[in-house]
Amino acid sequence: MSDPAASDEFVSRFLSPSGRERAQRVVRELSEWLGSRLSVNETVREQHGHGEASLRTYSPDAVVWPETTEEVSRIVKTCAAHEVPVIAFGAGTSLEGHVSAPYGGICLDLSRMNQVLQVREADADCVVQPGVTREQLNNYLRDTGLFFPVDPGANASIGGMASTRASGTTTIRYGAMTRNVLALQVVLADGRVVRVGTRAAKSSTGYDLVRLFIGAEGTLGIITEITLRLYGIPETMSAATCVFPDLPGAVDTVVEIIQSGVSVARMEFVDEYQLRASNKYSQLSMPEQPTLFLEFHGTSDALAPQIEQAEAIARSHGGAAFQWATEQSERARLWKARHSAYFAARAFRPGADCLIADVCVPISQLAEAVAAARRDVDAAGLLALIVGHVGDGNFHVMFLLDPAVPDERRRADEVYDAMIDRALHVGGTCTGEHGIGIGKRAKLVQEYGSEVIDLMRSIKTAWDPAGIMNPGKIFVPR
Repeated sequence: MSDPAASDEFVSRFLSPSGRERAQRVVRELSEWLGSRLSVNETVREQHGHGEASLRTYSPDAVVWPETTEEVSRIVKTCAAHEVPVIAFGAGTSLEGHVSAPYGGICLDLSRMNQVLQVREADADCVVQPGVTREQLNNYLRDTGLFFPVDPGANASIGGMASTRASGTTTIRYGAMTRNVLALQVVLADGRVVRVGTRAAKSSTGYDLVRLFIGAEGTLGIITEITLRLYGIPETMSAATCVFPDLPGAVDTVVEIIQSGVSVARMEFVDEYQLRASNKYSQLSMPEQPTLFLEFHGTSDALAPQIEQAEAIARSHGGAAFQWATEQSERARLWKARHSAYFAARAFRPGADCLIADVCVPISQLAEAVAAARRDVDAAGLLALIVGHVGDGNFHVMFLLDPAVPDERRRADEVYDAMIDRALHVGGTCTGEHGIGIGKRAKLVQEYGSEVIDLMRSIKTAWDPAGIMNPGKIFVPR
C-alpha cells in the first residue's frame, strides 16, 4: 500500500502494473553487476523500510550496498532510465519516516561507504563518506587533537545527519550541521556527480547549494562525500548536573544562563519521569527531579568564573545537589542518564510505541512551552517523558503509548498538535532537528504556507522532474 495522501497520478506512476514491471527490470539489471550486494530478501527489505519511529513500514523492492560514488551514480542512472524511486539509507536512526519506501524502488544502504578520506589538521577539516558514523569519526580523530562536535544523541551516519540538517547536545556552542558542513559531493537524480561548496572560511560565490542539499532529506540527490569543519579538543571539559524542585526553575535557569552570556558547550534538560526511567535502566541513583546537565569547554582559568556564574544562576532558581566533574570517566558518569534517555524511555514501558515530539521555540518562550506541554500530557492521562537540548530552545516529549489502546495515540497526536501550534504562534518551528520526512508534512505547510511549499516543489521538480529521489518526503507528491 502506498502513501494515502499522494495523488492517484503519482501513485500510479510507480505502483501501476507497468511501474512494478519497471522496478523488477531495474532489480534484474542491477543484480547482474552488484551480485551479493543486492538483496530482495523480505526481512532485509522490511528492515530498510523504516527508521526508529513508530510509523508504518514501507519496504523497497530491493536493497543495494554501493561502495563508491561511481557505483551510486550508476545505480541512480539505471533507476532514472526506468523512472524507479531511489531511497538513501544511512544508520536508520531517523524519526519521521525518511527512509521508508511508500512507492517501492531501490534502497541504497550507504553503510559500506564508511571511509574517512582525508584529514587536514592545519585547516581543521576532513572529508568523509556518508556511511561514516559520528562515533567512528571521533575515534579516528582522537590522536589528531581535533573532534567533530555535532551530537544528535544517536550514533547517526554523517550522511544522514547532513541530509536531515541534524543538530544536538552541542549546538549551543558549535552549531548544527548547517554551520559545520563546508562542501559536498552529490549524485543528482539523473546520475550526474557534482561538487558544491569550498574549504575556504568564507565565500560569496553564487547560490549556496551546500545549504540547499543539507536538510533536503535525499529528495534532491544522494550525498556521497562530506567536507566537515573540525575543532580543537578543549584543554578542559567540565560537566555538571543540578536538580530543581520543579520544572519552571530548571527552564528559567536555562533562559537566564543564555541571556547572561555564559559560555556553555552543552545544556540539557531531563524531567523527573525521564530520571525515573534512566535510574531503572542504567542502575543509577540520581534524584528523580527536574535536572539540568551542563558542560563547559575551554581553559581551566577561563572556565572557573563561567561555572561559578552558572551555579549562582541555578541556585537563584532553586537549583541544588550540584555535582561537578572534569575527568572523562566522571563526566561520562554524570551524563549517562541523558545519553541513555531514549533507550531508558523505551524500556520504561516495554512493548510501547514511542512517539517523539520535537519542537523548537525562541529561548524567551521556552519555559511556557515546556510547562504547557507537561500540563497537556497530564490532562490527557498519558505517560510521557520530557528531555531537550534546551540551550537552543529545542525540547522533546517522548510519549510511551500502548499499541493495544488506539485512543492513546489519538490523545498524543492532539497534545503534539497543540505543542506545534504554540511553537509556531511564538515564532518557533515544528521540528528543531528531526526533519519532515513523512510525519511532519502537514505541519510544514502550516509553518510556511502553500506559497513557500510551492517554491520548494518547483526546486524539486527542476532537479528531479521524474520525482524518483526519495518520493513522498517533505511534501505530499502530486
